[in-house]
Amino acid sequence: MKKLNVGIIGCGAIAGDKYYRALNAVPEANVIAFCSRNIKNAENLRDKFGATEGKVFTDYKEMLKDKSIDVVYVCTYNNTHAPITIAALKAGKHVMCEKPMATNYADAKKMCEAAKESGKLLTIGYQYRCNPAPLFLKNMCQNNELGEIYYAKAHAIRRRGVPTWGVFLDKEQQGGGPLIDIGTHALDMTLWMMDNYKPKLVVGSVYKKLSDHPNCGNIFGPWKAENYEVEDSAFAFITMENGATVTLEASWALNTIDTGEGICTLCGTKAGADMKNGLVIVSDKDGRFTELKPDFSDGAIEYAGGKIWKPEELETRNFFDAILYGAELRVKPEQALVVTQILDAIYESAATSKAVYIN
Repeated sequence: MKKLNVGIIGCGAIAGDKYYRALNAVPEANVIAFCSRNIKNAENLRDKFGATEGKVFTDYKEMLKDKSIDVVYVCTYNNTHAPITIAALKAGKHVMCEKPMATNYADAKKMCEAAKESGKLLTIGYQYRCNPAPLFLKNMCQNNELGEIYYAKAHAIRRRGVPTWGVFLDKEQQGGGPLIDIGTHALDMTLWMMDNYKPKLVVGSVYKKLSDHPNCGNIFGPWKAENYEVEDSAFAFITMENGATVTLEASWALNTIDTGEGICTLCGTKAGADMKNGLVIVSDKDGRFTELKPDFSDGAIEYAGGKIWKPEELETRNFFDAILYGAELRVKPEQALVVTQILDAIYESAATSKAVYIN
């Protein structure tokens, strides 16, 4: 079995939780290097992986000089995704970059260009695509069972779920609030289901209305209002080139009971799909309304060699299969680029109070 040597840049919660599980599930992954500005974090993650001979770095540029590293996982703050990913690609490494791709379209485009120029693979951590219900629904969409999908909703709504750790409330480092944090997942999933990556027009609204109410039953505890620099909710109306319409809603704090994130609603000419309360496929037959409710209670995602894969494991399994065996990437950088382009346009539209046309 061929193994790929992996270096991790950014040794915080994402690396130590999501990617620890993912990389340990893939036998071809050999994690040998850990980089963090805080060397203790790098050492702690090395110890967690049990990589007794693993190398630790405080400068990612030094780590990228190591020619034995084949693959780099970028798990840093959003505003560093682009420069680190581009440097890793230029150093001849394949890259898994955590979502969002970048904080703006221009940087995301440079990432795609760097991947093409280097000949290395780049993918983005949109692991919601690997959940059981989305995989089932995507198969239906590919089989044209919903027909033409001309209206869709991307949902990422929390009533009170403001992340109070790290830099989530820091606009410069995060790039934004719930729109770029969880809205990006919902939009990615929706466009993927539709297989439609040609936006034409974006109208967006961004609100910062509840940030001065830190003691409000937030599931992650109260925040410091003076540190809350990003939006608490955002909404958008997106028209695609073929006339299809997508609406996007994202919030960390909103006075509503209609919550749910990482889900979408699809309306097609043959059938529709709603993921709000478990996946339901709606259609009609012989003059009667019908509802199909697939059973995902066993938690199975995909069987490979008798193993049941978790979403983050399946994501990394696909990435390694693409590198080693020529499999198709589940998340292509060009797709993630369009997601970033739309998010960028939503922020621009909200700032200018104008519609943004995308060429």
